[in-house]
Amino acid sequence: MTIASGLDVHVLVDEGAQAAMEGRDVGGSYGEAVQVLEWAHERFGDRLVVATSMTDAVLAHLTSTVIPGVRLAFIDTGYHFPETLGMADAVEASHPVNLLRITPVQSVAEQDATRGPRLYERNPDLCCALRKVEPLNRVLSEHDAWVSGLRREDAATRTWIPTVAIDAKRNKVKINPIAAWTQADVDAYIREHSILINPLQQEGYLSIGCAPCTKPVTDGSDVRAGRWSNSAKTECGMHL
Repeated sequence: MTIASGLDVHVLVDEGAQAAMEGRDVGGSYGEAVQVLEWAHERFGDRLVVATSMTDAVLAHLTSTVIPGVRLAFIDTGYHFPETLGMADAVEASHPVNLLRITPVQSVAEQDATRGPRLYERNPDLCCALRKVEPLNRVLSEHDAWVSGLRREDAATRTWIPTVAIDAKRNKVKINPIAAWTQADVDAYIREHSILINPLQQEGYLSIGCAPCTKPVTDGSDVRAGRWSNSAKTECGMHL
């Protein structure tokens, strides 16, 4: 299986995993993140993009420190909290990134007109497919590899996440540089670098998605417990 540039995905993943392991041996989980990002930049150049939800600016800061001018993709679903949109503005203004604001094919009003209002209540999987997955697929079609901020601690569905993997659905290389980071690692990085965080985190929103489908999390709950809390849905389809 090859990517658009003709390189074999399996070979690339093996290369990236080796780089991650070497970084981890030298500098722990932080060294792993830095080294795998350096490898990704060297290997993919402008064919690399970073996807961020704007829950905080950890990934934006880390990737733009290693790769100044990195392409940062933000999927503007039309349903984001104002605080999340404000985070995107702040990250763009304060970090050396090329922020790509990707929107769905239809506006919320157009979707309501064709599919009925509050699709997120009636068919959340379809709503996510239209407003998150399709825009992500569109931006990834122009790249060979992408970076996400997934962490193994985030949810039971994510405990297996490797640092470098094959995104088989899209035939891409996927890099998860902070997969091994604990919440303590994230908190320490935020303190050390004065990282921007979404103000909603102070109100208990620990994993922040679209406003209609996100609620605050009570103490001791799973970080993602506030997402689609009234249904069995746990993932939007962008990652898993």
